[in-house]
Amino acid sequence: MHRFKELEVWKSSRIFCKSIYEVTADFPDYEKFGLISQLRPASTSIASNIAEGASRRSNKDFYRFLEIAIGSVYQIETQLLIATDLSFIKLKDSESLLSQLESIIKMLSLRR
Repeated sequence: MHRFKELEVWKSSRIFCKSIYEVTADFPDYEKFGLISQLRPASTSIASNIAEGASRRSNKDFYRFLEIAIGSVYQIETQLLIATDLSFIKLKDSESLLSQLESIIKMLSLRR
């Protein structure tokens, strides 16, 4: 079993999740059931899957949950690009979030 609270990727994904909540707070109200309702749960899913995988007894199970977390990362990347296209996110904010995602991808890839 892994101690998920000690994993840098878990810590980074929590920080990223907070960033997503902050940036989506400025989205238009009509996106409450659109991109907001997709981005927030997907960002929470990254840290949650890392934690759940860490609780598993085998590395095979742990890596499976890391794969699920990576899937959430790519889902968020797509949604951020769409939100940027729609001018819900400023380009510099989008670039910062995408950079954070890239860092998380690298950390998740190293764990496999």
